[in-house]
Amino acid sequence: MHQTGDRTRRARQLRTRTTGAEDHLWTLVRGRRFEGLKFRRQAPVAGKIVDFLCPELKLVIELDGGVHDLRSVEDAERDLLISEAGFLVLRSGNEAFLRNPNILLDAIRLRASEMRNRPPHPSGSAAHLLPRGEKD
Repeated sequence: MHQTGDRTRRARQLRTRTTGAEDHLWTLVRGRRFEGLKFRRQAPVAGKIVDFLCPELKLVIELDGGVHDLRSVEDAERDLLISEAGFLVLRSGNEAFLRNPNILLDAIRLRASEMRNRPPHPSGSAAHLLPRGEKD
């Protein structure tokens, strides 16, 4: 989805107001520190700004505070929209993550393993380079 100036400003604002849990996760994953994976924080996906994004894994990570207990319907709709765009959404509560970050980190490792062991998608082949009419 095209990034607008307004979304960019909003993402920058959100990066300045992170929670303790978000700061902790960012410390663990920034600069390819975790499994060599590139993560972005407060990144746009499917018209929404997500807490963390790993484009290589098509993975979105959301760390939720207590207010999300009151927004479960909105969060479910948001997750569906992001999923329809081809991304897996992992959600964790801030407190649960701070108590045991390995639960979320293990889920990320599992996703990385699944994606790395997946056969390449046919659209990733050189078939698109064949002249029209010579594709199967």
